[in-house]
Amino acid sequence: MTTGVLVLGALLWGAPAGALLPRAAYRFAVPSGEPWRDRCPGGRHPVRGWLGGFRCEECAGERGGAEGRVPVTSYQSYAPSAPLLATATALVCAALAAATGTRPELAVWLLLAPVGVLLAAVDLRVQRLPDPLTLTLAAGALALLGITALLPEHAGHWRTALYGALALGAGYYLLYRVNPGGMGFGDVKLAVGAGAALGWYGWPTVLLGTFAGFLFGALYGGVLVLARRAGRKTAVPFGPFLLAGALTGLLIGAYAA
Repeated sequence: MTTGVLVLGALLWGAPAGALLPRAAYRFAVPSGEPWRDRCPGGRHPVRGWLGGFRCEECAGERGGAEGRVPVTSYQSYAPSAPLLATATALVCAALAAATGTRPELAVWLLLAPVGVLLAAVDLRVQRLPDPLTLTLAAGALALLGITALLPEHAGHWRTALYGALALGAGYYLLYRVNPGGMGFGDVKLAVGAGAALGWYGWPTVLLGTFAGFLFGALYGGVLVLARRAGRKTAVPFGPFLLAGALTGLLIGAYAA
């Protein structure tokens, strides 16, 4: 199978997978301590299921200005658009396919990519990394890589993935204990899954991905400070940068393997 065909297949997987994320993003995007959303923005109609686009069809017909009605145009503020999430997921999957090639761990990366995109979308909106997503990512990475290690032509090591998960999780937990205001416990749990994926390709990949995440976060924070859109103590969601760093390390590790 040529690289072009593989990348095309990854795009065809990532686009529809990402298009199914808006409803989950809407339901998960609540402040810490609050239950997941189960009603539409107007609070009158239930939101059922977790996958699919987000638009309350009952509210969509209420275009009048009656009291308590939610304008149709306000829905965009509650959930990322399906095209945006579909494009992001497709591009991530395509990049992973190009770097990994036909090795069996590619299936693991393609399954985990939509979860990572969903986590980034939720954290950007409410600075929260939901346990059902972070724990699923960590457990799924270790379990799926364990199966992949039994297949021929894989390019990683499951034991190093396990050690990477423990090491990165412990490192982030130490940062959380030292500065709870700058590092959330959700980041600690996300680091376990990221460490497992990075550890599959060895310790240099773990170090590279970790460094890249902090570098991206520092650059973003610096730009905000220079633009006077944030102060030195402004809270910034770190999950997207942790994930971006892990993706960078994973791409380089997969390409070099």
